[in-house]
Amino acid sequence: MVMSGEKAGGGNGNGSVAGAVERDREQADPAAPPRVSLRERKKQLTYRAISDAAIAMFLERGFDKVSVAEVAAAADISKPTLFRYFPAKEDLALHRFADHEDEAARVVGGRGPGESPLDALRRHFLAGLDRRDPVTGLSDAPQVLAFHRLLYGTPSLVARLYAYQGRSEAALARALGGGVAARLAAGQVIAVLRILAEENWRRIDAGESAGTVYAGAVQAAEEAFVQLRRGLEPEGRG
Repeated sequence: MVMSGEKAGGGNGNGSVAGAVERDREQADPAAPPRVSLRERKKQLTYRAISDAAIAMFLERGFDKVSVAEVAAAADISKPTLFRYFPAKEDLALHRFADHEDEAARVVGGRGPGESPLDALRRHFLAGLDRRDPVTGLSDAPQVLAFHRLLYGTPSLVARLYAYQGRSEAALARALGGGVAARLAAGQVIAVLRILAEENWRRIDAGESAGTVYAGAVQAAEEAFVQLRRGLEPEGRG
C-alpha cells in the first residue's frame, strides 16, 4: 500500500501537491489523527523538515548515492541528532507512512453507530479514491509519481515499507478486539489495501491518468471488499 502517504517529493508540507492532498485529508477525514500539543507539533515539523531535505536529495541523485551525513548537513543538524529522529536511513524517505500506520485502526474505532468495521474501511478507501489520496495509489501528481518511482525502484525502501505495514496490521488487530481471529482479519484487510494501491500505481506508472484509472479502481475495491466479506471460498462449497 502506498501509504502514507504520505507523501512524496517534498512531503506533506511546504506547498507540495502531496502536502495539499494530505492537508485536505486531515481537514475532511474524521479518521485523521487528533490535534496535538504545540511541543509535539514542533517536533513533527522538525521531522518533516529533515525528511523534506532528504527526499529532495534522494529524488535528485538516488537513494543509495546520498549519505546520512549529507542529509544532516542539508538539514543543518548533526548526524547523531538526525539518528535521534530517524533510526534508519530508510525512515528518512518513509517517515510519512508512519502517519498512516494506525489509519485503518482509527477508521474502525471512529465508525458510526451500526456500521461494521468492514463497511467503515470500504467507505474510507472509496473516499480516498475520490480524493485521489496518494495512499490509495490513485494520484498522478508529478511529485507523487516521482516518489513512488523512488520507492519501488529501491529494494531497501520496499523492504522497510513492509515493517510499516506490519505495524498497521497490528494496530488494526487491536482495534478489532485482539486475538487470532482479529489478527487474521487485519492481515487480510491490510493486504487488500496494499494490493489495491499497488495496482492503481502500476496502471498510472504505465501511463494512464488518475481519471482514467478511477472507475476501474472503484470496481476493484468493491470486488475486494465483497471477497473480504464472503471469505476465500465461494458460497455453497464445503
